[in-house]
Parts: sequence; structure tokens; C-alpha cells
Amino acid sequence: MTKRDMMRRGLPWVVLAVVLAAPAAVLAQKFPAKPVRLILPFTAASAVDVLARLYAQKMSEAWGQQVLVDNRTGAAGIIGMEAIARALPDGYTLGMGNAATLALNPHLYQKLSYDVARDYAPISLAAIIRNCLVVHPSLPVKSVKELIALAKARPGQLNYASGGVGSAQHVPMEMLKALAGINIVHVPYKGLTPAFNDVLAGEVPMIIPGLVSVLPYHQSGRLRIIATTGATRTGVTPEIPTIAQAGVPGYEFDSWTGFLAPTGTPSAIVSQVNAEIVRISNLPDVRDRLTNLGFDVVGGTPEAFAAQITSNNARLGKVIRDAGIKAE
Repeated sequence: MTKRDMMRRGLPWVVLAVVLAAPAAVLAQKFPAKPVRLILPFTAASAVDVLARLYAQKMSEAWGQQVLVDNRTGAAGIIGMEAIARALPDGYTLGMGNAATLALNPHLYQKLSYDVARDYAPISLAAIIRNCLVVHPSLPVKSVKELIALAKARPGQLNYASGGVGSAQHVPMEMLKALAGINIVHVPYKGLTPAFNDVLAGEVPMIIPGLVSVLPYHQSGRLRIIATTGATRTGVTPEIPTIAQAGVPGYEFDSWTGFLAPTGTPSAIVSQVNAEIVRISNLPDVRDRLTNLGFDVVGGTPEAFAAQITSNNARLGKVIRDAGIKAE
């Protein structure tokens, strides 16, 4: 890391020089010698916040030092991601990013205050969050093929809801529209909750939300899940096909989240934190709890997480450019 990069973080050059001059092995031996901060660009009590706090609790128990969760929300996750990027790279500030902050935001905002490739050291992908294509029962379709046929018969007459321009409901529907060659009108809301409520009330006929949150409404008949969005069927709904299996080859969109450190964090510390995250990911009680929340628990290498970020950036960036999506 250059002096210019360090000064960009807003931290004293002398302090950073001392940290980076210390042998990585020495830092790792002493780590953690004090509480660790985990910055989340997500709201408290959200599904990802629950995941983060579970990992923080397990890390605190293993390390004998408290891992403190710090919710830095706002501006589509930009505030929290900035805080991670500008933190001292000594291992005592970690963070979490997701598909929105690491793969969507770089293509939605012309002047983003953080750089995904430059500012972060990936530690581990934590989990994948399954999404699904949902319609209100008043819409006369029970499959993706039927939806496509109806949309082609009524171009520009069907609507879908999202939590806002560039949201995790907007981009996957635009991907479906492009691959299927259909015209469905976007109705953006100020957040997922009002968007979902209007679909539930039948005001707007479809949306792509998280799978587990929709299951009770699907089971009661108030909403209809016609497909899931990932590469494979889910263990929770093995009877429901993916969008690709249902007639749109090449379609794949899942939300995901993982652990990061500021660039310049000693590799020995990144390896130590990675090992702990992988260990926690394989604990039966952790897997059971997170599976019930709709997560597919992963836990992998820093290299695998970096590859996930890079591939999603390229694929989703094309969708955003082709659809002409710009952040509000």
C-alpha cells in the first residue's frame, strides 16, 4: 500500500507506517489482543445483521475478546462501506459486504466513494440468500413460461414492484426481462416493505424478494412462488424450479454476503479470521439457525470470495448497463 493510499484513508502516515512495518507473524500471534469491531452497512435486526451477530458471538467466545457489531447504515450501504475502507488495516476493524454494496453499487453510482478492488481484502463468503419470483394469485400464471407468454401478449401492461431503483428486486427482474425478451413496467418504492405489501394487497402483481420471507404467504395461498432465482433448486422448496430450469437459460441471481478487511490488513490476520469463519460456518447450530432464516451457509477461502465478487461485478454490471439503470 502506498503513502497516497494510506493518506486517502484519513489516517496519520506515521501510525500506518508503524502498523505496516510490523511483521505479519508478530501481529497474528498477538491477534486479537483487544476488542474487534465488525462494521455492517445493514440495518439492525435484518437477516444479515442476525447472521453477523451470530458469527460475532462465536468469534468472541473463541478469541476471548469481544467482537462488537457496528451498524453503519444509509446511502445504499455506502456509509458503512466507506467506514470499512478508511479503517486502520490492523485486523481490529472488519466488515461485511453483500451483492448490493460490492457488485451493484459500483455500476449504479457514477462517483462511488469506495473502490471494491482497491479498498478491501476479501476474507470469506459467509452465505447465499435465496430469492424467488412471486406473483399475486390474481395474475393468471402458474409458471415462468405462462408469465412470459402473458407479458408478450400484453407488452407494457404488466407491472412489477421493487424496493427502489438499483435494488435487489429491480436488477434481477431487469435481467429476466432482457433474457426473456419481455416488457414489464418497473414500479419503484422507497424500500422493500411497502413494495412487498402492495404486491400482497394485489396492487402490483409481482416482485422478486427473499424466499424464506415469502414462504408463509405461498403456503397460505396469498402469494404464489413460480420460480427461484439461483443456479440450483433450494432445499426449502425442492419442488419449485429455478427460472433457468423453467425456460430462461442463463438466468441466475442470488443475494450473498461475506466478510472483508481493509486493504493492507496483514495476510496472517486475514488467514486467521478466515479459518475462524470457516470453523463457525461448519457448526451444526449455526447452520441450522441460518438455514431456517433462508441462508445457504458457505464459508470459503479469500480467493473464492474474491472470485465471487469479480464474476458478479462483471455479470451484473452488464445487466445494469443494458437496462440503463442509474441510482436515484
